[in-house]
Amino acid sequence: MKVLIAPNAFKGTLSAKEAGAIIDIKLQENYPETKSQIHPIADGGDGTCQLLGEYLQLKPIQVLSLNAVGRPINGMFFQDGNKCLIDVSNVSGLGNLPPNELDIGLASSFGTGILIREAISKGCQEIVLGLGGSATIDLGIGILQALGVQFLDKNGREIPPFSPEFLFKIKHVQRSPKTPPVRFTFLCDVKNQFFGNVGAIPVFGPQKGLNKSEIPSYESQCNWLVDLMYRKANQTFEDLPGFGAAGGIAAGLSAFFETKIETGARYFFEKTGIEEKVNGSDWIITGEGRYDSQSKSGKACFELLKLARTHQKKILLITSGDVSVEEGFDEIIKLPDLNFNQANLKNRAKLNLENAIAEIDLKQKRR
Repeated sequence: MKVLIAPNAFKGTLSAKEAGAIIDIKLQENYPETKSQIHPIADGGDGTCQLLGEYLQLKPIQVLSLNAVGRPINGMFFQDGNKCLIDVSNVSGLGNLPPNELDIGLASSFGTGILIREAISKGCQEIVLGLGGSATIDLGIGILQALGVQFLDKNGREIPPFSPEFLFKIKHVQRSPKTPPVRFTFLCDVKNQFFGNVGAIPVFGPQKGLNKSEIPSYESQCNWLVDLMYRKANQTFEDLPGFGAAGGIAAGLSAFFETKIETGARYFFEKTGIEEKVNGSDWIITGEGRYDSQSKSGKACFELLKLARTHQKKILLITSGDVSVEEGFDEIIKLPDLNFNQANLKNRAKLNLENAIAEIDLKQKRR
């Protein structure tokens, strides 16, 4: 029996690679006759470009940068000819900040802009950005500042990155003639637009430190800023699916650069050649921390389910989410919910995953 082990990251606990290794070890104990392949997957979420760079055997380039609130941090990107792969979460991510440092009025994507600027200096002309896990809602203005676009206050003075409430201080935009001629490909794991009831500010803002009472004023200011930037660029703004990812980075950068938005999972699957492995397997085992209503919007496990159905392969999902076999999976193994305040969180997640493997029945008939 040939088994493809292809988990996504179990967010907050286990990386996709760690989860894949755990599943493989326990599976071999229970089914020693199986021939397994491990192929961790990603969808534009936190760490996608790092995992993709490792698949492509690219050497990481280290860069000293700044995190989302302006503290020094070691960052990296991967260069593939004239293309580079960068995770926004690498330096501008939530994972780099303790809860008491979350500050949506201060947080900036400028540190990611430093990585992009360094990649451009090394000859990169296409920037692939994984948009998951950011700590910002700044419309990519921090990145734009790093690339030479100036944002000025009411007195015409340039506003430094990481200025408190800097979005509310912006009155003018000045585009530099030295703005580099690069293009961007954005990898998304959500389809949220920037504005609206399911937009970046009401949905993701509270996760990044925004008080719910501040949502109306923040959305009003961002609406004014988008209008300002697109008028400066002589473009018409259209709020596209994916513009809500990573605090509107795609929305802001699309005013001044050539851009395109890709479903992160499909992009990742194509670049890593997973379809051939799916076709050559009898079973696919996948999983993520929580499979929910957003998973059908392009998350890796759902895209893998569609691929398995295309090739008429059996697929098993391991998750703590509320999902049933009506979703299309042949088997679902439920993980117990975790208490994220526990000190031994990762060990508990590992034990839960090991216990889940013991429940797997790969000899069942397909539903």
